[in-house]
Amino acid sequence: MIPAGLSRWGRPQAGSMQTGTVQTTVPIGDFARATHLSVKALRHYQEEGLLAPAEVDPDSGYRRYDLAQIPTAQVIRRLRDLDMPLEDIRGVLRATDLATRGELITRHLRRLEEELSRTQDAVASLRDLLEHPAPDLPVEHRSVPLMRVAAISAQVAMADLGPWYNGAFGELYATLSGQDTALAGDAGGVFSGALFSDELGQATVYLRVDAPFRAVGRVEELELPPVELAVIAHSGPHDNIDRAYGALADHVTRHALAIEGPIREFYPVNRYHTGDSARWRTEIGWPIFETAPR
Repeated sequence: MIPAGLSRWGRPQAGSMQTGTVQTTVPIGDFARATHLSVKALRHYQEEGLLAPAEVDPDSGYRRYDLAQIPTAQVIRRLRDLDMPLEDIRGVLRATDLATRGELITRHLRRLEEELSRTQDAVASLRDLLEHPAPDLPVEHRSVPLMRVAAISAQVAMADLGPWYNGAFGELYATLSGQDTALAGDAGGVFSGALFSDELGQATVYLRVDAPFRAVGRVEELELPPVELAVIAHSGPHDNIDRAYGALADHVTRHALAIEGPIREFYPVNRYHTGDSARWRTEIGWPIFETAPR
């Protein structure tokens, strides 16, 4: 039991002996100790509209918090420990029903699980790289003839390549399927050197066709010139495809005469064949000047 005249924190309360009322607000320092949120953090959360003090002295600006605000502060602290953005925390605190609040928290937990999965994949890839620094992948030399293709091309930043690539292929497959146009070979891509060296360059993805089709939206008809390539295959998702690129560059440097030209990729098994990324197969082609009969 708290003696009359003392706050819950053991300090005399002005006027409490006279009024007999129980003081429920505490100074910002005591509130910081109670919630394990620093004074700096509490001021920041006030500025962000997450947790306003119960009282602010108009002259000194000194803040006091109500004891009933402790649970809210504890929720904020735990959500920040989970790296939830302040905007999402604001949504959780302002939600008027449990379903909305639960959906916001579940969505963030789902993001954390995805980030954890990516981290685990990166760790596994790094461990494999350290244990097997030079992948033993066969390289073939291939003559690729002139190809007639349905294609989408654009200047793309490397950071945007993944979303652009998926969207472009979705549009290509939908356009040709809508016109009942049969495919005549593997899907593929053509990527300029600037895309790798400058992180911004020309990218083209295509589906090989023999029959005429009608150009719609971004889809156009192109003829890709013939080319000699050194080709290496990569199995699985593209997370560690750089290892195959490195092995191919090593081969080209040691055994072939590299020439200027875009990288070509072929996708004999891709996400439109199977949702199991472990079964995907990508072939990477590096342009070369063939000097000996194969």
